[in-house]
Amino acid sequence: MNTPTSPRIIVAIDGFSSSGKSTMARRLASAVGYRYIDSGAMYRAVTLYALEHDLCGPGGEGLDADGLAAALPGITIDFAPQPDGSQHTLLDGRDVESEIRLLRVSEAVSPVAALPAVRRRLTAMQQELGRGRGIVMDGRDIGTTVFPDAELKIYLDASAETRARRRFTELMAKGAGEVSYEEVLANVVHRDEIDRTRAESPLRRADDAIGLDNSSMTLEEQDRWLLERFDHTIQSLRR
Repeated sequence: MNTPTSPRIIVAIDGFSSSGKSTMARRLASAVGYRYIDSGAMYRAVTLYALEHDLCGPGGEGLDADGLAAALPGITIDFAPQPDGSQHTLLDGRDVESEIRLLRVSEAVSPVAALPAVRRRLTAMQQELGRGRGIVMDGRDIGTTVFPDAELKIYLDASAETRARRRFTELMAKGAGEVSYEEVLANVVHRDEIDRTRAESPLRRADDAIGLDNSSMTLEEQDRWLLERFDHTIQSLRR
């Protein structure tokens, strides 16, 4: 278990959309007293910016890559801790946590995130956030590109259907009643293809990552599994 004298490490959790990365990372960070960084929220925030400033249309159509690249240095993204232990994403100082989770952002985020200028800018921001270590960060390329030297790397997976059901349930809970399961599944499959095939930092399992298919696991089982790996990593660094 983590103690005040334990070495502080970086935990990188990668995987496809809606595989449960954020939940897993957030719960581990809370359990061991680390800071949680949602890299996906950062890409969603940039996507929301692009949508709001007419730099792309629905689904990422008409994406103005040069215009967005020029705007990136002036975009600020941060995270605000909440009383319940969660955190909200801030875009240029504005709380956009609810807006970035909507389907319109989900449908446009993969094309935006595939842009080399966007990935390089956010990678630099993420590396700065992790400079002091003691963080858990989830995303698509954390263990391969952002923190290739992370002490603990996890590659999380689940079937597209399982991930779509999770995402659909989440959207229904937020009142997005106009969205169908079929639309969500199509979005998940489409994003998987873009994540796998983009030229800049495609999603892949790092050679030293520990794989986990959590399709049939409860949150409690997942928590125990990850905490065991975390503790093992800390113990190995103490030797």
